[in-house]
Amino acid sequence: MDSMQPMEKTLKLIGDNGVTFSNMFTSSPLCCPSRSSIFTGKYVHNHKSVNNSISGNCSSKYWQDGPEKKTFATYLKSQGYVTFMAGKYLNQYGTPDAGGVEHIPPGWDWWIGLVKNSVYYNYTLSVNGTAESHHDDYQKDYLTDVIKNRSLEFLENVDSSKPFFLMASTPACHSPFDSAPQYEEEFKDKNAPRGPSFNKHGSDKHWLIRRAKTPMSNVSLQYVDSTFKKRWRTLLSVDDMVESIVNSLTEKKLLDNTFIIYTSDNGFHLGQFSLPNDKRQLYEFDVRIPLLIRGPGVPKKKVIADPVINIDIMPTIVNLAGLTPPSDVDGASLLPLLFPKNDTLNTGFREEFLVEHQGEWLLKGTPGCKNVDYLCTCVPDCVCEDGLNHTYSCIRSLNDSTDTMYCEFTDDENFIEFYNLVKDPHQLANIAKTVSPTVLSDQNKKLIALSVCKGPSCRKIHPVGKQDGNSPVKTVKIL
Repeated sequence: MDSMQPMEKTLKLIGDNGVTFSNMFTSSPLCCPSRSSIFTGKYVHNHKSVNNSISGNCSSKYWQDGPEKKTFATYLKSQGYVTFMAGKYLNQYGTPDAGGVEHIPPGWDWWIGLVKNSVYYNYTLSVNGTAESHHDDYQKDYLTDVIKNRSLEFLENVDSSKPFFLMASTPACHSPFDSAPQYEEEFKDKNAPRGPSFNKHGSDKHWLIRRAKTPMSNVSLQYVDSTFKKRWRTLLSVDDMVESIVNSLTEKKLLDNTFIIYTSDNGFHLGQFSLPNDKRQLYEFDVRIPLLIRGPGVPKKKVIADPVINIDIMPTIVNLAGLTPPSDVDGASLLPLLFPKNDTLNTGFREEFLVEHQGEWLLKGTPGCKNVDYLCTCVPDCVCEDGLNHTYSCIRSLNDSTDTMYCEFTDDENFIEFYNLVKDPHQLANIAKTVSPTVLSDQNKKLIALSVCKGPSCRKIHPVGKQDGNSPVKTVKIL
């Protein structure tokens, strides 16, 4: 939700010195499925991590025995890269059912992984397989700063004659939205954006949206505005981290030979269609994410409008390291967009992609709320953001003349949502019942094909040109 606005240093250091992708999307608007896609380059239906639970294969034995063994980290390691990861990995990482803190995912030389989900204080890290407890002292424990300091320590000690990869994966701007003390008074005059879909009843949308309370109560409105401020405050520490890492690379004379990637795992909503706060929905506010890339040979201050998705990150990193991306990944390397040669872009990059979500739920829902069985995330005002019957697949089509979103739900209604974003960028009007059945049939066929795709059948790409030079480059990735 306007999450790049407070990131002034990041926009200057990466955006102004590189490429901004204006149409970057997640293939699943939820933490663990999206992160699993980033690591593997595969859609959810292929890596099988469908939600944030062990039963949904979030850091499960299935994940560890299969997809986890073929991530960008394992490919970089095979190329002689020294690899470092600090921060959030997957939501169930480090729990007993996920192998405990002793489990270190393959491909990592330095491993500082957060146990379980996003927090800022009172947490445990797996430091190369050993538990390290943190408490509530800002100077010692604030997680974003811990990630920053460990990253700087790595850069200080790494052999600069060898290629390296650093991943700094912060909790921000995830709940519980704890900002650093020096930023607690920032953005007092800011409130959540009041766009066309804000506090609007989604009467033509699927059942979960229709059950939201409209108009929102004063409690929800105050919660939404408070959360907006808090999220932005947490991002100021991320902005500081980016600046510190860039400064360290500059001091070590590594910046000119380093690629830096800044992205996220999902979007967020605050009051849109009267949903107080979360992600998981198919709409633009939840599926659009930032992507900035700078590095040797990358144009400065360039905006690329081709649609790209989180499954493109893995093959891009592998390609930047001098390897041909694995043929079985669903995503495509972004090198042809970063370094276009011989008018290859005239053939187009991608025009359609998939968005998937499998609903999460609790048997009795959120404690203290009524009539929320098989629902979850019902805060505030017992407005629920997910549920057993909230599973969908969508095909997003985007090119010079078309901008649509077609979605099918696996629920009691077999509900369909269809939006023409050229005319309706805020997805206010579901046109599924007013367009030609032929149009719906065509969308359905394309969605079915993408929903079962594997590898090459998932992507439309043009030939990948060779990058300048054959030597591996050093890469920094910030999540």
